[in-house]
Amino acid sequence: MKQPVRHLLQLDDLARGTGPIHRLHPLAKLLAAFAGLVAAVSFPRADFLALAPLFLYPAVLCVLADLPFGTLLKRLAVVEPFILLFAAANPLLDRVLVPFGPWLWARGWETFASIALKSALTVAIALLLVATTGMEGIASALRQLRVPRVFVLQLTMTYRYLSVLAAEVTRTTRAYGMRSAGRRGIAPAAWGPLGGQVLLRTFDRAERVYQAMRLRGFDGDPHAGGPPRRLAARDVTFVLGWVAWFALARFVDLPGLLGRYFLEVIR
Repeated sequence: MKQPVRHLLQLDDLARGTGPIHRLHPLAKLLAAFAGLVAAVSFPRADFLALAPLFLYPAVLCVLADLPFGTLLKRLAVVEPFILLFAAANPLLDRVLVPFGPWLWARGWETFASIALKSALTVAIALLLVATTGMEGIASALRQLRVPRVFVLQLTMTYRYLSVLAAEVTRTTRAYGMRSAGRRGIAPAAWGPLGGQVLLRTFDRAERVYQAMRLRGFDGDPHAGGPPRRLAARDVTFVLGWVAWFALARFVDLPGLLGRYFLEVIR
């Protein structure tokens, strides 16, 4: 558990860059990401190939922000197998034949492909938002959108203290391993007591963290990202440009147009 959580929190380190994408207003990047997510999930199941133009957004951001592409792929690989595992049941359950170009295939494969592409796209957009903005910047943008303070605080505290929870789980399982005489894994009979110990230790650690925060003047306001700043012209251009691209990709079959163009050239 500790390794994936550590990898997730390392995205905040990437957000400290100084590239053109990093310098954009957090609200602009949040709005553009939200527009991309809405466009991705709005595509019908049968139009999964039309999702291809939307992948331009994560590709461009990854290049302009100078982010390590392999690092983001590793983060994506942590989540994607679980989604594909659930999607894999569709070809077995939905065997109705539907046309796919000049061929016929089971409608379940259509659903599987749609889920695979949509999940990869949405997770990539979310990862890039964190990697270019940071959780504090996202929290600041949410507060500017008048999201209730309690929800923003819950989001930031959960994100920040995932590593604390992972450390408690690691410490508890290590202590169990040292007392289990070399036995591998955790015996089912110990799952309940160990879970209870982790819960109690987490409550105790949370109370100590809260008391430390109160001593430092914490009053329930996340104060994320400092005082808000205004959107600049480049921020507005960034949002409007990507919203226009997402709308174009959603309502115009760009891959189909490109395919027909090449067919005409070949002929």
